[in-house]
Amino acid sequence: MAQENKTQPTDVTAEEFLDSIEDEKKRADSYVLLDLFKEVTGDPPVMWGDSIIGFGKYHYKYKSGQQGEFMRTGFSPRKRNLTIYVMPGFDVFEKLLTKLGKHKTSRSCLYVNKLADVDLDVLKQLIEADVAHMRELYPED
Repeated sequence: MAQENKTQPTDVTAEEFLDSIEDEKKRADSYVLLDLFKEVTGDPPVMWGDSIIGFGKYHYKYKSGQQGEFMRTGFSPRKRNLTIYVMPGFDVFEKLLTKLGKHKTSRSCLYVNKLADVDLDVLKQLIEADVAHMRELYPED
């Protein structure tokens, strides 16, 4: 039995969401990320759930039979940090990560406290590489 993703696209605009962020610096950093993701992906921003701004989408199917759609890449201005979603993980991006600046990672998440902590050119390269890798793994229709 297929199980639907809990996080689904909504009708809220990215700008409406970002304008609701009280922390002025986090809001400003988020607008920089919004512009960067729009430039790199060429896709319009779509809110996924109540706090993730996604760009593009892909269809996945697991060996278990579960399948669905999710964003190709995106970010979320979380309370503790800016979370950037690198869907294939970081194994193929290690070289870029060494040049990025202060950050942490988990399976598919890059955590940055503030954009001033990282090299924006390297972050752009990382997002470009992520998007290219996702398009290779999951070609667009």
